[in-house]
Amino acid sequence: MTTTSAVNGSNITVVPKNSGTQLGQQDFLRLMTAQLSQQDPFNPVDNQQMVAQMAQFSSLAGVTETNTTLKTISDQLTAQTALLQDIKTAQDAAAAAAAVTQSTTQEG
Repeated sequence: MTTTSAVNGSNITVVPKNSGTQLGQQDFLRLMTAQLSQQDPFNPVDNQQMVAQMAQFSSLAGVTETNTTLKTISDQLTAQTALLQDIKTAQDAAAAAAAVTQSTTQEG
């Protein structure tokens, strides 16, 4: 991925560490460091733009963490539901076996 720096117009090549299409926190920090190191010291990046970018990334990181937590909760609920179904199946089988045993003893 090649981007043109808004600071001095130079081309900066940015390659995501994971070589996927999503950039992570490390990639963001690498981009921010590259941006800061390439800026013109007499015409620095606007503080409001930098703070806005950091706020957006912070918000995205929070949403990503929430999604991860919700996925974990969902997986745990799925496992518990499967366990409860197994318990119910075992109880139904035990009840059926008890009914057969009871009817056999009454006949005999």
